Amino acid sequence: MDKYDWKANIKMNILMLQVCGLWPKGDETYKPGIYALQATILLTVFLMGHMFCQVVKIYFIRDNLEAITGSFYVLLVEMLVVFKVYYLIKNMEMLKQLLKILDTDLFQPKTAQQRALIDTNIFYWRAIYKTFLTMSYCYNLFCVLFPLLDKTAEEKRLPFLAWYPYNTQISPFYQITYIHQIASVVFITTVHVNIDTLVAAINAFNGSQFDILCDNLRNLHNLTGSEDINDKLINCIEHHKQILSYTEKCKTFLNWILLVQFFVSGTAIGLSMFQLTLLVPLSSEFFSLLSYGLAITVQIFMYCWFGNEVEIKSGNIPYAVFECEWTDFPEDVKKKLLFFTMRAQKTVKLSALNLFYLSLDTFMKIMKTSWSYFALLQQVSGQE
Repeated sequence: MDKYDWKANIKMNILMLQVCGLWPKGDETYKPGIYALQATILLTVFLMGHMFCQVVKIYFIRDNLEAITGSFYVLLVEMLVVFKVYYLIKNMEMLKQLLKILDTDLFQPKTAQQRALIDTNIFYWRAIYKTFLTMSYCYNLFCVLFPLLDKTAEEKRLPFLAWYPYNTQISPFYQITYIHQIASVVFITTVHVNIDTLVAAINAFNGSQFDILCDNLRNLHNLTGSEDINDKLINCIEHHKQILSYTEKCKTFLNWILLVQFFVSGTAIGLSMFQLTLLVPLSSEFFSLLSYGLAITVQIFMYCWFGNEVEIKSGNIPYAVFECEWTDFPEDVKKKLLFFTMRAQKTVKLSALNLFYLSLDTFMKIMKTSWSYFALLQQVSGQE
């Protein structure tokens, strides 16, 4: 059977990150050169520059609650992107090593059935990826259209509130600034979507490894001869150890990203819901904010769903052992199988510094927290 190409599933993510200056070619990390210069220019012009202008503007409107909430929910996500970019660059070598480990023999599917299990996981990942991508770029589209369709304001409006050291109301400064803001938000969205879906794909690959291991355990009895069964069991035990090692490396990469992600997502969803109550229903700005809120919700759901899948699939190991015809195995194999089953009782949980676990229960807690933020803002706004 041909070698399974894990990277083929995420080639679009890698390509888009390469274009954005965030994925050096091959197995390389960042080195002084043209590509590092490209990354520096893109991040400075379209991420840091855009964010700086928004931060200054928020300082000037700090006494206006409605105006601040109208800008701060976007700024929060941009700050999160800066954080993710920093950790992506810092852990580039580890991330590429995680993808390289998947090409080793232990992590390869051995049968057509195992490939089908992987394809099922990838199918769900692609469905969520497309949904997240669609919601994110719908938000971008509405951001572009809103200032053009808004007829209530006489002055020229920009997609985002930001401060600039020149008059943006006159040509060609207005057009240049408008294009820069749109280019910036498209760049930020591209980076955000592809980093998040890449991380989700790694978690999906992690869950697929437990599927492969469980399938191998279920079929231990299909081999003839005690030596063959013993060798395959030893191979399964080694595979399990390597999966746990792989998971620990994933945790190291994800720890701080997830912690900040959970905080920002809960706050951003609450702010966007509050802002929706201040807008004219069915207006272009309303749909823009609705797309934003849905994109953030899908984003955090994606993290929690695939983390939850890893936990569930790792918990299937004891059941997979029971399903094989272990009663006919030699005594020494039974002892090894029992010892392995006892060690595999504990499920694998992906977490943010062991404070928050990636699970559907955590997703529901984040949504409840977002509602609490929304209710608080409503109360404060009502008092004013």
